[in-house]
Amino acid sequence: MKILVTGFDPFGGEKVNPAFEVIKKLKDNIEGAEIVKLQVPTAFYSSVNKTVEKIEEIKPDVVLMIGQAGGRFDVTVERIAINLDDARIPDNEGNQPIDKLVDEEGLTAYFATLPIKAIVNRIKEKNIPASVSNSAGTYVCNHLMYGVLNHIYKNKLNIKAGFIHIPFLLEQVLNKPNVPAMTLDSMVTAIESAIEVIARNEEEVKVIGGVIC
Repeated sequence: MKILVTGFDPFGGEKVNPAFEVIKKLKDNIEGAEIVKLQVPTAFYSSVNKTVEKIEEIKPDVVLMIGQAGGRFDVTVERIAINLDDARIPDNEGNQPIDKLVDEEGLTAYFATLPIKAIVNRIKEKNIPASVSNSAGTYVCNHLMYGVLNHIYKNKLNIKAGFIHIPFLLEQVLNKPNVPAMTLDSMVTAIESAIEVIARNEEEVKVIGGVIC
């Protein structure tokens, strides 16, 4: 099995992005799965283009996208991506689409094709806060998740895909009072735990879970 894991570069005035810091520390092989790491720009259009180019190059079995969700206190596994861009701030390339469809010919939304609740359960077993999120927002994270699932759907590819949001790093909240954060080691453990579930082809579990973050 080959798993492509993507992480964004810093944005919004931050000096680091925990998403990329995490993927840099991931093992190269987890449960027999080859892990291919890719940094993507925090930009609406080029993030999808760069990821799709890598998909075409390496033909992965799974695409796992990681993004920063500053303000969330736990690791949140996204359930759904919607066909909407509505940016509160410009991206790293100056784009700020407002009330714009990701794909004018695309479906309204796509569900993640990963066992999201099984992933949440495994992360919690490592004593790391985690939950299912029912909203990936309307910024670049949602755009990338939608774009990748849309590409897979339109091209009838046998690829599973999903998105996980992680909190700020501790160093990012030194001047942000009362804003939650998590250690880098905990985030790495969480993402490697998620990949273990994926690599083992574990089935989804039927448990209560899901919030609007």
